[in-house]
Amino acid sequence: MRENDPVTSATRQPGTPSAAALRPRLIATDLDGTLLRDDKSVSPRTVAALTAAEEAGIEVFFVTGRPARWMDVVSEHVHGHGLAICGNGAAVVDLHGGPGAHRFVKVRDLARENALDAVRLLRAAAPGTVFAVEQTYGFHQEPDYPKLHMEIPDNLLPAERLLAPDGPDADQPVLKILAYHPDLDPDAFLTLARLAIGDRANVTRSSPSALLELSGPDVSKASTLALCCAERGISHEEVVAFGDMPNDVEMLTWAGQSYAMGNAHPDVIAAASGRTVANNEDGVAVVIEQLLAGRY
Repeated sequence: MRENDPVTSATRQPGTPSAAALRPRLIATDLDGTLLRDDKSVSPRTVAALTAAEEAGIEVFFVTGRPARWMDVVSEHVHGHGLAICGNGAAVVDLHGGPGAHRFVKVRDLARENALDAVRLLRAAAPGTVFAVEQTYGFHQEPDYPKLHMEIPDNLLPAERLLAPDGPDADQPVLKILAYHPDLDPDAFLTLARLAIGDRANVTRSSPSALLELSGPDVSKASTLALCCAERGISHEEVVAFGDMPNDVEMLTWAGQSYAMGNAHPDVIAAASGRTVANNEDGVAVVIEQLLAGRY
């Protein structure tokens, strides 16, 4: 199912008095730099905390910029529902089948005409930008795009050709565009791209390098999480969220309680209603343990 309708409820400011009084029903956590340690492992303490939350009746959702094929690191921890939000909200994926056998439950794609406009505008605004294209089951890149990902691309072609109506895997939705610049400061590149692209795409970043992620205009971790919560009758006040990078800001702003990691970007610290210790110190587990101890 494709879903691109705006989700206006995913714009709330954090820290309302009612949020603190409500029993949490869902934990939404980013992965890299948040739940995962720097070596990409899930610590035993974190595994125990996630299990305890599920046993207490609190759903746990992984909400990540990762594509579905990179979810094997947490696929055994999705518990009963088996779902994860991938690609910064571009897809809701059922991971029950295991690596390579996941099922897309919801897809919120980036229209090819929007993607082509964004590529054109960013090339003009930041010469030297190179692109890659993330689809549901494919990954393609330009010949000059650096080896940033541990995989071999399906095609090496200019972005305009990759996104053409008759381009490779043209029958597959485009989940996001990756844009890399070899010289610009990451935050400066993000600001420049948002100004250049406008409302044609949602632009964010999660990498320490000048690597941007472009999704559909109304697609974010927050808007897709809001859809999943609405389907479960869960309000934003009943959500506890964790994150560390700019692609988490909307989610942390929307959730009733939100925590910036000790290693978080300054924009994330400003957006969250609380703060925890760094990912390497199991900051997510620390908060979950406190929540469970205080309410049960």
